[in-house]
Amino acid sequence: MGTKERRQRELSAREQRFLDCAQGLIQRDGLLSLQMSRIAEECDYAVGTLYQHFASKEDLLVTLATRDCMSRVELFERAAKWTGPTRERMLAIAIADLMMIRAQPEFFRLAQYVFTDVIWHAASAKTRQRSLETSAPIGVLIEGIATDAVRLGDLPANTGLTPQTLTIGPWTLCMGMHTLVHAEGVLERHDAGEPYRLLIKHLQHLLNGYGWQPLFDVSDEAAIDAQLARISREVFDSPSPPLGGATHSYKEAT
Repeated sequence: MGTKERRQRELSAREQRFLDCAQGLIQRDGLLSLQMSRIAEECDYAVGTLYQHFASKEDLLVTLATRDCMSRVELFERAAKWTGPTRERMLAIAIADLMMIRAQPEFFRLAQYVFTDVIWHAASAKTRQRSLETSAPIGVLIEGIATDAVRLGDLPANTGLTPQTLTIGPWTLCMGMHTLVHAEGVLERHDAGEPYRLLIKHLQHLLNGYGWQPLFDVSDEAAIDAQLARISREVFDSPSPPLGGATHSYKEAT
């Protein structure tokens, strides 16, 4: 290995060490308590060395969220490349998303934070672009399901939406429900019951509205259970879908 390659490997390892430390501090002390000087101290480096990797705390947070995003790709690939009906592949994407939320609740909390104006716009253009490029494969996978649905006749071609814009509907439903679930006490005022089961019902109504075949009877609770169990088993080797409430891993950002 040449000197240049060795140097690059050392820089990459140090950057990952900084990110690991930041993630641990956030989990322990909360997002708003994170300080660059504390990260450097915990890693036994001068704070100037940390700034050689990240121009600002906002750059570090966006980079950390980007790294976490990469762990989602494998689950989404399993859902998108499953040989089941296109409509059920869209539901499999939602289940993959729920699995990530249950396994890594801190990912959503961090992502929710970094996409606020105060963080996202303060990060460098280069860091933001890298984040968008990293998440792009997920969007391509999901758009591919809608494209297949039109090609196979499962989805009308005259919805007035492109495959890319059509998938924004399910995405916003999922993101909105995650936000409400993590806002402790909010959904209790609306008698939401099982919020992620409610999310699946809303998704089914939305897909029905698109005319996505086969249409589904959302009032049939047994059919919902059977469908979700089958998708979870066939796609993710899981005996049941992760429809429980959120697990609060990060401390509140207050």
